[in-house]
Amino acid sequence: MPPLTLKGITVDFPFTPYECQKDYMSKVIECLQNKVNGVLESPTGTGKTLCLLCATLAWRDYFKDTISARKIAEKMGGAELFPNTQLASWGTAATDGDTTTYYTDIPKIIYASRTHSQLTQVINELKNTSYRPKVCVLGSREQLCINPEVMRQESNHLKVHMCRQKISTRSCVFYNNVEEKSMDKDLVNSILDVEDLVKAGIKQRVCPYYLSRSLKQQAEIIFMPYNYLLDPKSRRAHNIELKGAVVIFDEAHNVEKMCEESTSFDLTPYDLASAIDAVDKLLAEQAKEAGRGDVSEDFNMESINGGLKLDITTIAKIKQILLDLEAAIDSYDVSDKGITKPGSFIYELFQKAHLTFDTRTPIFEALEQITGYLAGKPGIFMNTNGLQKLADIIQLVFCVDAQEGNKGANMPPNMQSSTTKFKVHIHKDTSHHKKKQNTDVWSSSSSKKQGNVLSYWCFSPGISMQELVRQGVRSIILTSGTLSPLSSFTSEMQIPFPVCLENSHVIQHDQIFVSIIDRGPDSVQLSSAFDRRFVPENMASLGNTVVNLGRIVPHGLLVFFPSYPVMDKTLEFWRANGHADRIENIKPMFVEPRGKGTFTEIIDGYYDKVNDSKSKGGSFFAVCRGKASEGLDFADTYGRGVIITGLPFPPRMDPRVILKMQYLDEMCRKKTPGVQYLSGQNWYRQQASRAVNQAIGRVIRHRDDYGAIFLCDHRFKSTDARAQLPSWIRPYVRTYDNFGNVVRDVAQFFRVAQKLRPPPEKKPAKGSCGGVVHSADAQCVSAGPCHSSEGSTKGGFAQKAKVLDSHVPSLKRRRLNEHGSSEGNGMARLCIEYETEMEASRRRPAGLLDALEHSDSRYGDEDEALGGEERANRISTLSLQYDKRVDDELRGGKRKIKVVQERKIPLSSDVSEEGKAGKAKSFLAEMKRSLSQVNFQRIMAALQTYKRMDDLDELLAEAADLFTGDANTHNLLRGFYQFIRPHHKKRFDEKCVELTGQGCDYKPDHSLSKEEKETLMQNGAKPGKLTGVVVASDSSSSCSQLNASLLLNKGGHHLGIHRLTTEERLPKNQVLTVDPKCEDQAPVQSAQKSQIYASFIAAVKKSIGLEKSNQLFSAIQSYKKTDNYDSLVGTVVSLLTEKNEDFNLLSTFALFIRPHHKKQYREMLDALIGDSTGSSASSGISGQLMQVSTPGKAQRKISSFFPSSQRK
Repeated sequence: MPPLTLKGITVDFPFTPYECQKDYMSKVIECLQNKVNGVLESPTGTGKTLCLLCATLAWRDYFKDTISARKIAEKMGGAELFPNTQLASWGTAATDGDTTTYYTDIPKIIYASRTHSQLTQVINELKNTSYRPKVCVLGSREQLCINPEVMRQESNHLKVHMCRQKISTRSCVFYNNVEEKSMDKDLVNSILDVEDLVKAGIKQRVCPYYLSRSLKQQAEIIFMPYNYLLDPKSRRAHNIELKGAVVIFDEAHNVEKMCEESTSFDLTPYDLASAIDAVDKLLAEQAKEAGRGDVSEDFNMESINGGLKLDITTIAKIKQILLDLEAAIDSYDVSDKGITKPGSFIYELFQKAHLTFDTRTPIFEALEQITGYLAGKPGIFMNTNGLQKLADIIQLVFCVDAQEGNKGANMPPNMQSSTTKFKVHIHKDTSHHKKKQNTDVWSSSSSKKQGNVLSYWCFSPGISMQELVRQGVRSIILTSGTLSPLSSFTSEMQIPFPVCLENSHVIQHDQIFVSIIDRGPDSVQLSSAFDRRFVPENMASLGNTVVNLGRIVPHGLLVFFPSYPVMDKTLEFWRANGHADRIENIKPMFVEPRGKGTFTEIIDGYYDKVNDSKSKGGSFFAVCRGKASEGLDFADTYGRGVIITGLPFPPRMDPRVILKMQYLDEMCRKKTPGVQYLSGQNWYRQQASRAVNQAIGRVIRHRDDYGAIFLCDHRFKSTDARAQLPSWIRPYVRTYDNFGNVVRDVAQFFRVAQKLRPPPEKKPAKGSCGGVVHSADAQCVSAGPCHSSEGSTKGGFAQKAKVLDSHVPSLKRRRLNEHGSSEGNGMARLCIEYETEMEASRRRPAGLLDALEHSDSRYGDEDEALGGEERANRISTLSLQYDKRVDDELRGGKRKIKVVQERKIPLSSDVSEEGKAGKAKSFLAEMKRSLSQVNFQRIMAALQTYKRMDDLDELLAEAADLFTGDANTHNLLRGFYQFIRPHHKKRFDEKCVELTGQGCDYKPDHSLSKEEKETLMQNGAKPGKLTGVVVASDSSSSCSQLNASLLLNKGGHHLGIHRLTTEERLPKNQVLTVDPKCEDQAPVQSAQKSQIYASFIAAVKKSIGLEKSNQLFSAIQSYKKTDNYDSLVGTVVSLLTEKNEDFNLLSTFALFIRPHHKKQYREMLDALIGDSTGSSASSGISGQLMQVSTPGKAQRKISSFFPSSQRK
């Protein structure tokens, strides 16, 4: 790629840039050259991260080169080092305006984003450029500490204090190596993210936390989360130097909220109670220690414990201050709405507890010492969160710098004026934490009534931004994909932004479909307004809308609700009224959880469902401002459509929202010169539109992506709401009066889009461990200029969203390779083999339906134990839980990874029972992934009914309903062939051909039972070669030829009598020696039984030929299943009485007659042959065999495949 020159700066960009990318990089360089601030909006997918990095680093290199050129010129005494190149061509950067610059003036770049996962994406993007700056990423001890003892601590501040204690005593071996390793070139010159730092720390036994702080001194670009910059306490803790630095806020749509929260707090009664309790216990302990010796009143605790340099009097004073503060807060009798005071009131309130500017520093230092001492104290855990929180509050309110310790300072003028941007709010405590009852007379008064919460809220994000400017930063650049409207955003920041940009998108008109849907399919108006959101007709219409759109949108569908309560209530209604079942049938549902614990599993389950080539896709239900709407990448098939179910306005009655709106209205009335404020109402609407824009941004993730956006609320039709949408979306917005027109147009949109841009190949279902294991952290390099780190999937499988565990290998679940070669090429490959310690897991299923039950019972029993509501909630996540369970089952116990030679599978059609069980289990797993939990339970119930009733029609009805609607699931219908009983296989195969156009590779021998196949094998016939087997014998024709009740009773004169000896009945070398009295003896051995059967079958085949033999075998099979004696005898007699020499076979056929029919069969032989002697002998053999192979053997065998609770 040839170098790109923008504003005199040569930028090494890895691709040919688009115009929007050139515009973006030009604006970045303009900010840096002119030392001004900029706010830059560029839609997701336009490569803004790559542009931002390349432009900034190119300018920094240019700035450094100009200084070098000036130094050279000074040493040359005015002579030109390069005569053909004027020094002036280097520009003015060497002087930076009117000021001469030096190497120490080269600015550091501070790159901040909301989370470490987002920073990891940026660092990975940096690795794909040609720039190699010295890099440092800052993190917390929670993320970077590798000292086992520190990491065992319960809370973060306990980790902090224990870490400090170990450092002060030089007892952390990892910290002791920092100074030596910080000069290691491999560490200094490498681009390391958080995970890389931890790996390097473990490998080289060096503390990653302090190593990163050491690398910061030499770093040219420093990565950190927002709060490290915006929170003064964190800024001081990490010793972040801002003077002359370039500060970049990526994903800056969150900056406003973070600025306000970093300077706000809520102090609850529980916080104060826990702080008092901790100090009280410390005071009692130290008083007890002091009483053990002869000490004076000025006893110094340092003599007993060097870690606590406080006397008992000071500890007692701290306790009194806490009690006074608690009493001062609780002295206000507040209503349900609470009371609000101006920001300066916080100093009046704290003064009642003797917390003033004069006492702030000693109190702060005492709290820090107490917290540190208790944190490092061995034994029982003591809650010091309250003490730490109060210390943080003192720092915030009084701006304490513990190192400087301005003890005598009065309130700074700027602090006095800044309190106008704060409000103090006191309200009743409604949390679950109850104030601790204390019998101490000092605190008895405080526990008589419900406590109050003290809130100190900042309503101007400009305070934090102005503080950064006062620190002397060179430029502040705010950038995101959703900052519109820029005018209101910049006015909130309260600092000038001379450079602004609203960038266009690189996609074409045929890649985006945006529609406002104000009425559902039933013409009911859609609205999420407070008075309409829970109206049954509205929720039903919204459910019908999602169902209909889900049928049209391919692959992944995202549905965003305004809030968690609205989503929960709506989903509850849908489950109760059938909407959820209809959605599940189309696209299985996955619901965003409120907590963080299961989010990764649920989102992975959604990705797997969308990736599965056998499924129709999936639907993910989330909330605006939630985890899924922020920073996740639903590129390509993961998000072909997004439904916004309403405008997510903040809760109107929330005290903080009310006060924010009042503050803005008050600022508007003041009309401060040069400062423009939003009105409270405009701010309120803007909060909703920003959340909508952020959710919309989940869909179009790169230049080759496409998708549809559905705004399902009639309020989106207003001019104001449409004006708040991103500028690149507004031209595509369509409004419809009829829902049918929406369906028509969006269907046409996807037809065209899929033809022009075929979807990425889907991943097949997870395979066995026979394949090669791919690296879990393999990176996908962008394939085009607009492919940001947020995702390109061109030419490969769709890549998963960039959540933290997608970048941190230690958090990943290892997955087996789905695409490994199956060819037996003899090459060594990795095969993960598992050995288990539990005896139960060593037992393998004995057959196909064994495997079916073996897997099904694991989750079937769990579902029965769940309550109705829990089971309903579980529908959305069961697919991913099943995947995890399958992983656990495979994993079993200990895991060993061995490199083994690839095993070649013999190409034999005689698959072992173990192989069949494995195949059945794999099929079950594939079916589980492809179906929703509701549908999976339906088909399992149908299988159980088939097992009990032997009713193929009922099974076919259920299977056809579930698997014929989508061509992708036809293979699942055919997969049931392995579970179909032999006498139904031909019919099932014919039905599959009828329903799907493809059969199940049926062969006549598939209709033979296992025993029959074994017998045939022993006679030299291969089951696969028995092409002449007649499966569905038409016994009616045989019965019409010979009526068992009439014709057989006419005796041997009708058919011809031919008395035979035993020797005549069988070939010479296959004589049966049978004791006529053996009916009461023990059953014959298996080998003898097989020999008898083999001799008979061989004789039959020799006598009547192969075709008629197969007809006879089919009749036997039918008799075994239906117990229809008349049908069997009609067929047998018609086949074995055509020749006189076949009568011996008719007599020996008693082997196959069931006990309750033997008498009838002997009577028939008497009538035909005139002598039952031979039949008696045969009957004896038959009786013995029937004891071995009882009629119910097959039924019992199939019954064993299901839980005992269902056998009845």
